[in-house]
Amino acid sequence: MCLVLRLYAKSRKVPPYVLVLSAFTSYRIHSIYVLRLFNDPVAILLLYAALNLFVDRRWTWGSILFSLAVGVKMNILLFAPALLLFYLANLGPLKTFLQLAICGSVQLLLGAPFLLSHPVEYLRGSFDLGRIFEHKWTVNYRFLSREFFEHRTFHLSLLGLHLVLLLVFAKPTWTFFQSYVRLRSVQDQLQPQIAKKNSEVQAQRKIKKEAKKEKDTEKLSAEQQSFLNAFEKTLQKSSGGKAAAPPAPAPARAESERYGIHFERCTQLALLPFFLCNFIGVACSRSLHYQFYVWYFHSLPYLVWSTSYSLGVRYLILGIIEYCWNSYPSTYLSSSALHLCHLVLLFGVARQIFQTMRLNAAAKQQQQQQKKVQ
Repeated sequence: MCLVLRLYAKSRKVPPYVLVLSAFTSYRIHSIYVLRLFNDPVAILLLYAALNLFVDRRWTWGSILFSLAVGVKMNILLFAPALLLFYLANLGPLKTFLQLAICGSVQLLLGAPFLLSHPVEYLRGSFDLGRIFEHKWTVNYRFLSREFFEHRTFHLSLLGLHLVLLLVFAKPTWTFFQSYVRLRSVQDQLQPQIAKKNSEVQAQRKIKKEAKKEKDTEKLSAEQQSFLNAFEKTLQKSSGGKAAAPPAPAPARAESERYGIHFERCTQLALLPFFLCNFIGVACSRSLHYQFYVWYFHSLPYLVWSTSYSLGVRYLILGIIEYCWNSYPSTYLSSSALHLCHLVLLFGVARQIFQTMRLNAAAKQQQQQQKKVQ
């Protein structure tokens, strides 16, 4: 939760109370984390640690932890397409190859005892993409017959849909990552200047504070001030004039505020493609078992708040998804409702993303026209 909340705090995308509610309201998640011994929470823990390191631009440690997460469970590879583009946008081809080599080296070290003794069996077991899931445990395809659920054509269709959706969102993902890199570059340029300005403001505050202390020490005591006021009144009466009103105190000057720009908000441009890439993989999965809920549970509030839906619809989506994962055994209704929520959520995020792309294209076109006029 600390790792997840750190990402949310950086992006400032979701209201804090939503995160509090999500932390306390999922019975299924508490069951998976506290009452079971699934390896899914361990893999997700390493994944979120890696994401924190990536947004902090600590690439090598991020790659190591990402590869360790893959070593725990291969569902982490659902984030891999987004990570590849994130590497390329931030590091370029050469350093991307280096980071991929680090990921591969970790896998070789983890698998060394098995690769040296039983390489064929290890590789066949690790990458058994043709494995058949048991229909009795499925959460998302209860409404299908067992024969159709286990049919190879159905599996290949889902894989094809997964690849098509990744291609559809490839360009927006690349655009988001490029914008993220540019904002980070602006941060690197402006941060030293902001720090310098803040140090100057701090020095001015210190000088003012010291001057105020000196002035306070020179002030008259209450008794002296009272005698002085009485003396002035006596002078005024003796001269026949009116007593002068005491001067109004000068308004306190507001201290200069601290300069700062919340550059970390650009983390939104990095997190959304990662979470969306994983969400597409979950939505297109051949079968979802109850422990798989942790694959995307912590990213659901972020995805829901990345749509233009009303507050009520957002809560409704989260509530129905929670209901579907808490229905045991799954039913035709819960499976159908889960797919419907996935579809509505994907549509909402896609509409918002492509609207942002259109606005971005219009802004670029306007800039080009202004340059031509100049």
